[in-house]
Amino acid sequence: MVDAPVLLRKAKIMDADRMERAIVRMAHEIAETERDLSDLALIGIRTRGVPLAERLSRLLQKNEGIRPATGSLDITLYRDDLSAGTQPLLKKTELNFDITPRVVILCDDVLYTGRTIRAALDGLIDYGRAKAIRLAVLIDRGHRELPIEANYVGKRVPTSSRELIKVFFQETDGVDETWILERT
Repeated sequence: MVDAPVLLRKAKIMDADRMERAIVRMAHEIAETERDLSDLALIGIRTRGVPLAERLSRLLQKNEGIRPATGSLDITLYRDDLSAGTQPLLKKTELNFDITPRVVILCDDVLYTGRTIRAALDGLIDYGRAKAIRLAVLIDRGHRELPIEANYVGKRVPTSSRELIKVFFQETDGVDETWILERT
């Protein structure tokens, strides 16, 4: 039997203050780029894209006076890495608005190969045809397998294939911080 790799914390790359600054900067970039914030929707990919979407929405309301609609998307059944016979743990998709007339910004914590975003695009299309779809990620770590790039990035962090990035949000984990982890 092969032992599972152990993940060790290698370096903290963002504390709560740096995460907040990155998210504030992303909100300002969204406000500068998107023409009509009233037609905007921020949809978080479960699990850690949801707090990012909600924080961006609150910041846009605070800074611009308009709070974009927010929702969450469970992509479990759209993933291409589910093996036959696996019982996936389904979470809830919450989209209490029509996406068809809106510009949608998909939000996620880390952009890596692009496969999660591909699954999210497949899932989102089942809910309608958005006017446009953009991507906001807190961390872009490179290593794409698909031609997907984020429109809004909090921080770019070059990594090796032995490393992982783990984002912790107060809402889901009780703390705001981001770490590089290394497989042993």
